[in-house]
Amino acid sequence: MQRAHEGDQPHFHDWSEDERKALAETIWKAENVVLTTVGIDIGSSTSHLMFARVHLQRKTQLLSSEFVVVRREILWRSPILLTPFLADFTIDAGRLRAFIDGAYAAAGLAPDNIDSGAVILTGEALKRRNAQAIAGIFASQAGKFVCASAGHHMESVLAAHGAGAVAMSRHTHRTILNVDIGGGTTKLALIENGQIRATCAVAIGGRLLVQDAAGNPVRVDDPAHRISQYLDIPLQPEALVEAMAEVVLSLIQGQPVPLAKELLLTAPLEPHIRPHLVTFSGGVAEYIFGRETETFGDIAKPLAERIARAFSAGRMGVPMMDPGQGIRATVIGASQFSVQLSGKTIHLSDKAQLPVRNVPVVFPVLARDLDAQAVAAAITNSLSQIDFGIDSETQNPVAIGIRWQGEPHYQRLRSLAAGIAMAAGSGSAPLILIVDRDVGRLLGHILEHELGVERGVISIDGIELRELDYVDIGAPLEPADVVPVVIKSLLFPAH
Repeated sequence: MQRAHEGDQPHFHDWSEDERKALAETIWKAENVVLTTVGIDIGSSTSHLMFARVHLQRKTQLLSSEFVVVRREILWRSPILLTPFLADFTIDAGRLRAFIDGAYAAAGLAPDNIDSGAVILTGEALKRRNAQAIAGIFASQAGKFVCASAGHHMESVLAAHGAGAVAMSRHTHRTILNVDIGGGTTKLALIENGQIRATCAVAIGGRLLVQDAAGNPVRVDDPAHRISQYLDIPLQPEALVEAMAEVVLSLIQGQPVPLAKELLLTAPLEPHIRPHLVTFSGGVAEYIFGRETETFGDIAKPLAERIARAFSAGRMGVPMMDPGQGIRATVIGASQFSVQLSGKTIHLSDKAQLPVRNVPVVFPVLARDLDAQAVAAAITNSLSQIDFGIDSETQNPVAIGIRWQGEPHYQRLRSLAAGIAMAAGSGSAPLILIVDRDVGRLLGHILEHELGVERGVISIDGIELRELDYVDIGAPLEPADVVPVVIKSLLFPAH
């Protein structure tokens, strides 16, 4: 081998095999990130978690700073735990912690091995005392987790995505109604061409009544009492199942029976568009599609059988289909990190405090012809799907994602800004806008200096996001005048 002369720069072919390997590894690490993640779903009836390994790669071919997921491997899935409650109806945080610690041990992982994660709280887990107890379990790892409190609308959206119904609608261009029947509630999501158009929830579930081996009731939730009293029927499984199934079937058909109106937790689906097919997820779906046969003293299995019979008998006039996921639909992966840098045309008002962390992103459906009133209505509707607004008492910041269409003429931007200002109202939380085109600076300038929005305005652009993302926005990087944005996405199946 020819060696470099003294004083010459060493050539690659002069390097040793170890030096070449070290260089290759350095280059690979600059373009690839491998994360170990965990997804944890804590609900009224069941809790479970899942570990995954996610491989992200930089889009070097497109001269992009973005990392995208190129591979996901499920490492370990926990068994399903019946969420433990104490006598005062608060969640038994001690038993829940023991379950989670046991899952880590069974998976051969320690908390220090986890790079990021998502904790989804639904139903009873959302109640203040329960949420505080659960937060204590993850307090030492708070920086790693997205913690999403999923109200009825958001849980409907999560279930539709996690079940695979949204992807199915997007790929087949069919209108799909996903019905997620859990232990305490049933969530419906109407999906057109991969877009969720409407959601609703009703107090119907497979564990509203639980009996011991002798047939004595050990758990009777309030909706079960209400059904019994409203219809003047006995508080027995057969009668309750018949009434509950009729409620769910009537909502699917878009013609709610009177009892449904008494049990609705949200407004009914509006408008009700007849779907091409109905998909089911949630714990009851495991019985509908025959993946579960064991009973747990509740009414999930007979409820599933009653609903399935209505479809097999042709009563519904629309087929049902298994979307691919049932009880694990709410969180089918963990969270991923995708790092992007904003464009240079950003606007940060003096009141804007960075960094901000774990900010949910909503995407209002905007028409091409921008009208301020319509923009405000679209933003309000999007915010309702995560069950709190940007002017709520909690003052949790929410990012408004804008997919810009058409030319960036001033009057169009002014109409968009006026609609955003109407929806924003007043409050102390920052007004965060994330736009996919380079109009962030002008949009922020109009909001702060022309419309006089009093909130701190953070308007960044050049960022690609999707529904249900959460973002961390870092402090500006000088002299490039960009801000780093860490995007945390719930991993849903692409099929």
